[in-house]
Amino acid sequence: MEKLKTIVDDAMGELEGILSSDQTDKVAKAMEAAIVRGVLEMQNRAVDACNDCGEAEQDTAHKIATTIRKKTDALIVNLSSMR
Repeated sequence: MEKLKTIVDDAMGELEGILSSDQTDKVAKAMEAAIVRGVLEMQNRAVDACNDCGEAEQDTAHKIATTIRKKTDALIVNLSSMR
């Protein structure tokens, strides 16, 4: 999570002096929304991959999918708190 914050801070630092405070806020919100969409898409792909396994692995796949969802939810909460 710290690495992501550093990446966002670096990107916003590149825009310092170019954008107004209002524009900077809008860009930060747009970046957050894009990151959240990307994270959710990757979660869906990972869960789908878990669900594509055979009958014998369904219990393990379900546990992995649940863990992926929980970690994704935590990441989104952390991203939202970066505002």
